Amino acid sequence: MRRLLALLALLSSCAFAQVDLNVATYNLRLDTSKDGKNAWPARRDAVRALVRYHGFDVWGTQEGLANQLADLDALNEYARVGAGRDDGRQAGEHAAIFYRRDRFALEDHGDFWLSATPDQPSIGWDARCCKRIATWVRLREQPSGRKFVVLNAHFDHEGVVARRESARLLVARGRVLAGELPLIVMGDFNSTPDSEAVAIVGAALRDARAISQTPAYGPLATFNGFDVGTPAHERIDYIFLSPQWQVLRHAVLTDSVDARYPSDHFPVVARVRLPQ
Repeated sequence: MRRLLALLALLSSCAFAQVDLNVATYNLRLDTSKDGKNAWPARRDAVRALVRYHGFDVWGTQEGLANQLADLDALNEYARVGAGRDDGRQAGEHAAIFYRRDRFALEDHGDFWLSATPDQPSIGWDARCCKRIATWVRLREQPSGRKFVVLNAHFDHEGVVARRESARLLVARGRVLAGELPLIVMGDFNSTPDSEAVAIVGAALRDARAISQTPAYGPLATFNGFDVGTPAHERIDYIFLSPQWQVLRHAVLTDSVDARYPSDHFPVVARVRLPQ
C-alpha cells in the first residue's frame, strides 16, 4: 500500500510539474542564389550554431525549403513536422516546427492553408503569388506529462485581406486544436503591431513581449534585410500565448558572424513557463 501511495504521489506531482522552455520563431529566408554572399550555403552553419547556442526547445521556421530543412536536420537533437505549401508534401516553402526529441513526445500534428479552402493547397483571398501554410503540433513534455499545442504560420506579404483573414483563421483553428490545452502561436505575420491582423491575434492571445517579466532584450524590429549597417525598423515576427503561460523573458536576437546576419529576419525567442 505504501508503495502504491508513493507511486500515486509521484504521478500526481509529475502531472502538475512546472515546465520551462525556450520557444522561438525564425524566418530562415529561402534558399536562392539571388542573395549572393547571403545565399543559404553561406549562412547554414551560422543558423545551426545560433540555434544550438541559444538552446531552443521548440522553434518554428518560415520560408525554409526542403533542402534547407534537411540541412537543419544535422541538429539531430531535434525532430520536426511540417509540409511544403505548394503540394502539402515537400514542394515549396514550409512553416516547419522543430522540437527536442528527447524531451517531447509527438502526439499529433498537421497543416492547413491560409485560405478560404484551408484543407487543400490554395491561395488565400487577395494574395497574388503564393500559397501560404500553417503547421501545428501537439506535444507532451516528458517526464511531467503536460501537453500543449504549437501553431506556426507565415502570412502573405501583399494581401491585406489575406493577412486579416489568416489571423482570424489562425485564432479559430488554434482554439479548436488546443481546446483547454496551453497554446503557442508564432510566425512571420508580415504585419506591424498597428495592423488589423496583429490586433485580431492579440485580442485572443497575449503578445509574449508585452507580458515578459523582465524587460525585453534586443530591438523591437525583427526584419533586417541582411543590412548590418542600418537599424532594423519593422516588427513582423511574433510569439503569442494563451493565458496558461508565463513569460520569464523575451528577446530579439541580433547575432551576426563576420558582419553578416544568418537570415534577413532576426529570431524571436521567449523563455516561457507553465506553472504548477
